[in-house]
Parts: sequence; C-alpha cells; structure tokens
Amino acid sequence: MDITLALGGGGAKGNSHIGVLRRLEKEGYRIRSIAGTSFGGLVAIFYALGYSPSKLMDVFEAVDQSRLYGRSAEDGPSLLGLSGVRKWLDQTVGRKTFDDLSIPCAVTAVDAKTGGEVIITKGWLKDAILATIALPGIFPTHHLNEWELMDGGVLNPVPVSVARILSPDLPIVAVVLNDPMDKPVRTYRIPLPSRLPRVFTNRITRLNIARSFDIFMRGVEVGSRAVAKYRLELDKPDVIIRPKVQGIDLLDIVVVRDVAQLGEDAVKEMLPQLKRAVSWQRRVGKKLFG
Repeated sequence: MDITLALGGGGAKGNSHIGVLRRLEKEGYRIRSIAGTSFGGLVAIFYALGYSPSKLMDVFEAVDQSRLYGRSAEDGPSLLGLSGVRKWLDQTVGRKTFDDLSIPCAVTAVDAKTGGEVIITKGWLKDAILATIALPGIFPTHHLNEWELMDGGVLNPVPVSVARILSPDLPIVAVVLNDPMDKPVRTYRIPLPSRLPRVFTNRITRLNIARSFDIFMRGVEVGSRAVAKYRLELDKPDVIIRPKVQGIDLLDIVVVRDVAQLGEDAVKEMLPQLKRAVSWQRRVGKKLFG
C-alpha cells in the first residue's frame, strides 16, 4: 500500500507527525515520498534520511527544548534566535545533503524578496531545515543562494501540491495541524527560559512587547488557518488526517511522546478512508477520470 505524505507545519504540534508515521507503518503503508513545511519539513527530512519513527522519538525526546531559541551572531533581525537549533542540527544531520536521502523529499520556504514559494530538493539538509522553519518575525530568515527564505507555511501550510510533484500517481495523505477556522484563537506568550524567577516572567508578560507578540502570533495563526483551508480545497489530497493538537501552541515545551500519540490516534480514526484511498478501484478511477 504505497502512499506519499504532505506534513503540515505547526511548531511543537509537529511532534504528532511521529505518531502518524508510526501508525501508518504499523498498518502496512509504505511511504514512497514525503513533503513537509516548517516542523513538517523537519520531520520529513529526518524520515527520508532513514530515521524510523522510534528513532525519531528518541532523537526528539533527547532535545532540551528550553535551549533551542538562544541568539548568536548568525541570527538576523528576529524576536528569537536559533543558535540551539543550529547546534542540534550540526549533531544530527551534520553535512548531509538531499543526495543522502533514501526516498524523494522536498520542503517548502518563501522568498522574502519576491514573495514566491521555493521548493527545496537539493543542497545541505541543514540549510533546508533552517529555511522552512523560519517563522516570520519570530525566527531569523535564512539566506540561501540568492534567496532570503522564511517559513514555507506562509504560502503552503500543508504542501499537498509538492507531494503530488514527487509522486504524481500515488494517493496523497495530508497531515494538517492548523486549527479549523471556527475554533477560538488562544493567547500567546513569549517563550522564556524556565530558570528565570517567576517574578521576572510575570513582569515581562505584562510589557507592551509581550502583548504585541500575542497579537502578532494570533494574526499569524488566523492567516495560517485560512491559507491551509483554501489550499486544501484547491489541492485536494486523498486523505486528511487532523491530530487533536488544538491545545498546543507553536512554541510550547511539550512531552514528545504524548504529542506523538495524538498523531497515532488520528490515523486510527482515518483507517477506513485510508483503505479506500489506496484501493485499486479508486486509483484506476482517478487515473481515468481525474
């Protein structure tokens, strides 16, 4: 049962992708190609490198999430830096390139200069990851070739169209982490080091910058929901899987295993639709009638 995956962005919610991969493999689905945006792009690259879901779990659980967003000289203008992420990528993907992947993989980004989508399928994996996760204003843009790249979710929160390019004849399973349009938008807090005394964190959260961050992130969330909705209507994946991750913010510190389980539960709910999507009758009909 061959499929291709489109993994959506969603920050810390993206740990649910691990459970999605685990349950799909358990049910006998063979993932022949994979596309991802933002955190979905990160997971896509690791999976395409040959990391099993259990290995992904081990690697992601070992990360000190409180130390990912420090600043360094490499960071451009942004609220948070990615020094911790860079160090972690040096330890994990190192100098590997897309040539080292075992299955076709692509991640998306957006060029801040032209406003166009950039599909990354070659070069250093570290560059591709830093580009696709560069949430505008929150993380620094990533310079690659002539581009100044930011998070691919700006234009394509769930890259179904990219997955279709990788494997035109396979059913596309889209994993969507955006909340539906009718859900209330929660408040956002600036992520702060856990070692700071509570008296300082309380003061910071009352500052204008903290309130501005909250409004900005709510705007990003609303826009991302809308773009995801309209792109899914346009790109028409064969199956949509929605892990129940509505209670998780983009930058939350989470228990990876618990979030991964939400992904596995979501696949379980969609097993009948998955079976119909890969049936030979459905695939023949799709080829004949589009």
